[in-house]
Amino acid sequence: MLQTLIERARNWLYATFPERQIYIRSDGRVQFFTFGAPLQATLAGIALIFLGWVAFASVNVIFKDHIIVVKDHRYQQMQANYENRLADLQMSYDELNGALVGAEDKFRSVADQLQLKQQAIGSLFTRRNVLNAATPVIAAGTAAQGGAAGIRETLGLTSAGSPTNFGANGSEMGIMPVPVQPQPRTSAPARASLLDGAVRTFASAANALLHRSRTETARVPSPAVLRNPSFRALAEQTNRIEKMNRVETGLLQNFDSQIAAREANVEGLIRRVGLNPDRVKGHGMGGPLLPLSDTRVVGISDPAFTTAFALTSAHSQDLEQLFAALTHVPLTTPVHGAGFELTSDFGPRIDPFTHHAGFHPGLDFGGPWGAAVSATAPGTVVFAGPRGGYGNMVEINHGFGMHTRYGHLSSILVRTGATVAKGTPVGRLGSTGRSTGPHVHYEVWLADAVRDPSRFIEAGRHVQ
Repeated sequence: MLQTLIERARNWLYATFPERQIYIRSDGRVQFFTFGAPLQATLAGIALIFLGWVAFASVNVIFKDHIIVVKDHRYQQMQANYENRLADLQMSYDELNGALVGAEDKFRSVADQLQLKQQAIGSLFTRRNVLNAATPVIAAGTAAQGGAAGIRETLGLTSAGSPTNFGANGSEMGIMPVPVQPQPRTSAPARASLLDGAVRTFASAANALLHRSRTETARVPSPAVLRNPSFRALAEQTNRIEKMNRVETGLLQNFDSQIAAREANVEGLIRRVGLNPDRVKGHGMGGPLLPLSDTRVVGISDPAFTTAFALTSAHSQDLEQLFAALTHVPLTTPVHGAGFELTSDFGPRIDPFTHHAGFHPGLDFGGPWGAAVSATAPGTVVFAGPRGGYGNMVEINHGFGMHTRYGHLSSILVRTGATVAKGTPVGRLGSTGRSTGPHVHYEVWLADAVRDPSRFIEAGRHVQ
């Protein structure tokens, strides 16, 4: 096969380029040159190559500017495409970066608000814990045994702790009013022209429209940004913290319900002894009224949380005021222990001296001579000395219009003007004055009227 192809090529070469001779005659002599087929084919190839090179060079020379222009245009097009691609990448990067920065700002804002909410709730819980540690617990709905049996049971109770200033442990989160609108001047301001008013209205409307369009444009990221893993992860974390923010509001509302329920129990106890809770909470208060819608918690922009926090703070303050008043209410007996007994109730009785019906304005507790008689609530001693049928008597002012008296003492242990705490011994049990034996005569006065001490002692049995 190869031999056949070679033979055909050789035949074609010798047929196309037959042997040629060139004769040259000079000075009577003849010379000739023989050109065989291979030489002719070689010269023909060289000639074709030379002619091709001449044609290519001629084309380049003739169309040089055009070729340069075409190449330059192609280069410029490639450069423009490259620059457009870079610009698109830069825009995508700027959009992604802006979206991430906005998402980070939102995340930081939501996280900061969550932290502030937790601090606010923590301050309220701390306030509640301090209040619980410093005040007794009010038993709601407890069935009490009245009369002499309940007082005899109370004689075995020990006195509670001393009063505490609950107002010193307030919340660290400030509830502040929103910026107040400028107040009108006393003199009438200059009236603006209709043109000025129209220009201001148009400018404000244009600014509002521009701001809204910018806000809406910035709020809607492109689909590519939404598919970015970092942006999606940050958005998920932001949504999770927003849910926690809503939970914090519900927790605070539940806490407010608990405080309100406890406040209702304390109010019921205070009403039980004849005090008006509204006068106790509103004593020495006043000032202008600002609605809750005009207030905010510093650093928190959630209206629901602000309202819940304000209500919880208000109810906590009311509860503290009620407990502060409750610590000044005489809720126990002046003597304690199994060696004492109730010898005479409050109200009508047969007088032991006249043997006629009369009114007994207190309770008599009989016991061993010289036993300690203690103050039933903190206050200031306003009288200490002998007084008629009371014998040696001590009178204490507990505030809120309440006084207690301790009569028939064998000796007095305090002086007028002294400040006493609950449980402080004020005298020794005796039988001075109008008395048939060693006992202490105990009275409770409220609003300049004598009251049944058993009502106060019975109310004290609800305080644990």
